Amino acid sequence: MLNVAVSPDGKRWDAALVLERSKGEYSYPAVIQASSGEAHITYTWKRRKIKHVVVDPAQLQRVPIQDGVWPNAKAK
Repeated sequence: MLNVAVSPDGKRWDAALVLERSKGEYSYPAVIQASSGEAHITYTWKRRKIKHVVVDPAQLQRVPIQDGVWPNAKAK
């Protein structure tokens, strides 16, 4: 899996988005925030392509990560 988490202070983290659920290799993630506020995320997708995802942070539904476990990870 490849997930996106956000933090207001670098200590507390919230689960925000699952980018990839399927098996595969996802490497070299990078994130930059544009002046518009959108986050641009790039990463290698299954060692075949570079994937680019644009996310509006204001639209993310955040769930606190407890004890280092991604929410709903046990259900999968």
